Amino acid sequence: MPRLRKPRALRPGAIVAVAAPAFAVDEAVLAAGEERLRARGYRVRRRADATAVCGYLAGDDARRAAELMEWVDDPEVGAILCARGGYGCHRILGRLDAARVRAAAKPLVGFSDVTSLLLWQRRRAGLVGFHGPVLERGQSLDDEEIDCLLRALSGELLAPLRGRGEVGGVAEGRLVGGSITLLAASLGTPWEPDTRGALLLLEEVNEKPYALDRMLHQLAAAGKFGALAGVGVGQLVSCTDPKRAEPSAEAVVVEILGALGVPLVTDLPFGHGVPNLTWPLGVRAVLDAERGELRFLESGVKRA
Repeated sequence: MPRLRKPRALRPGAIVAVAAPAFAVDEAVLAAGEERLRARGYRVRRRADATAVCGYLAGDDARRAAELMEWVDDPEVGAILCARGGYGCHRILGRLDAARVRAAAKPLVGFSDVTSLLLWQRRRAGLVGFHGPVLERGQSLDDEEIDCLLRALSGELLAPLRGRGEVGGVAEGRLVGGSITLLAASLGTPWEPDTRGALLLLEEVNEKPYALDRMLHQLAAAGKFGALAGVGVGQLVSCTDPKRAEPSAEAVVVEILGALGVPLVTDLPFGHGVPNLTWPLGVRAVLDAERGELRFLESGVKRA
């Protein structure tokens, strides 16, 4: 794995490019999300074919990969924000150039299916990425989410994320994680995460509790839990089973992860709910289960 590099901080008024690497996007909702950035003084750049449709994807694989690499190469672009997740990022990773991504050193932001892109970027390009909101949230992006995102990209040290301590203790490590589904899907690929000594952050949406159970045990069997420093769990949105009220998704996650004996904090404010607060993959942080919080020790970008 390449030595960790931080992307360059986003300057006030800079150009933010929109990439649509996964599911097809809704033009009107995306435009509303872009307007939230313009209202903060940033310029937004988007390709005309960003709203292309190819089945359930935002255009074919070649289009989506070329779009992302265009923004990587464009010297005027200060950061790349993903339009939405869904599915599709996994399909384009073989078309991306890790050396160019590393050299450009631009912040990349997204979550959900974009977990695949963030994991790939960390393992193959050695670059910090940002688990944060996507633009196809439109006007539903709240001020707290926008504020946190822009602070993260400008180089401010983020405020702690607060949740609920489940298994006591305090641990320090580098941050890795994202969607449980995409973490499980990364196993056996060149971008599967290195979790040794890490703080693993997890979230999910629309998965039944037994499916979460299966994926967590898959990650465990692959050795991803054996040397963790700690685990933080964000939102588990609509992770219910209409046929079985119990156990809940929360109960399943706490049972499996609590047995690891490392600090465990749940209900952290990131994921598919509101707010989805930004955090950087690769930086060092402290997970304090006594206080129920995640504290960042460094920013995710490098200021000039």
